[in-house]
Amino acid sequence: MSDDSQTSEPRSFEQDVLDELGDDRLQEIAGLLGTDASGARDVVGTTASALSGDIRGRAADPAEADEVRQALAEVGPADPTPQGIAALGGGLGGLVGGGMMAGMLAKVSKPVANAVSKKTGIPAAKVTRVIEMLIPVVLAVVSKRAARTKGPGAAGGSAPGSGGGLGDLLGQILGGKK
Repeated sequence: MSDDSQTSEPRSFEQDVLDELGDDRLQEIAGLLGTDASGARDVVGTTASALSGDIRGRAADPAEADEVRQALAEVGPADPTPQGIAALGGGLGGLVGGGMMAGMLAKVSKPVANAVSKKTGIPAAKVTRVIEMLIPVVLAVVSKRAARTKGPGAAGGSAPGSGGGLGDLLGQILGGKK
């Protein structure tokens, strides 16, 4: 199962979130949800997908695209992932160092929790607690992906910005087919 060697299709955002989360945190989420590791993986994948989809949706909205662009620029290579960020999980205290992207994720957490709750049947309050645990992990993944994306040959945060450029950047960082 070493799909890492595929050059045509990069690893999914959801898989990177699961990898960054680690087995201990996954077990903690499973306990919170009253399920096993497989059930927790499904909820984490669904939640990560919903979070990234919401951010992509905000980027497509001209009124919010600039905020998304600024948040992405903030998590680039100049702001490397803090050590042990996945260990911070739980509560908004872990968001202090996350800046604009953390604020954006916190802002979308309620609608995402409601959407995931509808899809999975898990109470929104439990999904919200999972999201609180995932935000530092998502920040770490976004930061790592942004660093790779802005790395060799990239134009940095202030590229001559059409909305398509932001969409392409988000596609590279958050995944997705668009």
